[in-house]
Amino acid sequence: MNDLTMQVLDPQPEIRTERFLLRGLRPSDTGLIAHYTADRRVAEGTRSIPHPLPPGASDAYVARAMADNRTEDVWAIDGSAHKLAELLGVVSLTRLEDDRSELGFWIGAGFWNTGFATEAVAALVAANPHHARTLFAEAFQDSPGSARVLTNCGFAYLGDAESWSVARNARVPTWTYLRKMD
Repeated sequence: MNDLTMQVLDPQPEIRTERFLLRGLRPSDTGLIAHYTADRRVAEGTRSIPHPLPPGASDAYVARAMADNRTEDVWAIDGSAHKLAELLGVVSLTRLEDDRSELGFWIGAGFWNTGFATEAVAALVAANPHHARTLFAEAFQDSPGSARVLTNCGFAYLGDAESWSVARNARVPTWTYLRKMD
């Protein structure tokens, strides 16, 4: 066996909240992901979503999220059991070294200011499916709503930084946050 072995990750747990279910992505999510992320405001609120969204990008995203050798666990925020959309947005955890993970999220623009992001992030933090000792997150400085989600979920401000935004084709000032899980 060579030194490079693939780690097969455990299946993602489903996490229930009062208004929705956090579940792993599935192929049927690609249409709503493409629809929501085609909105420039959503894409520009992330590091990795391009704008305009190229054909097949949402299919590739879902395929990566479902792969056994994925490095990021992505949960759909599924409100269908409560007469909401089957996909309201996503929340994710990327494994880092030393029992640390990085949290990310986006919500479809039609669902902004509903508390869905805070509810999803709080549920994921409470479940701590990576058994992380520390969670990191960031928010673009021109997105104070995203920063509020993080502080409302117990993240503490760590400092200023910059991250590349594919949609903006530029480095964007960020606020970096940390949440100790011990």
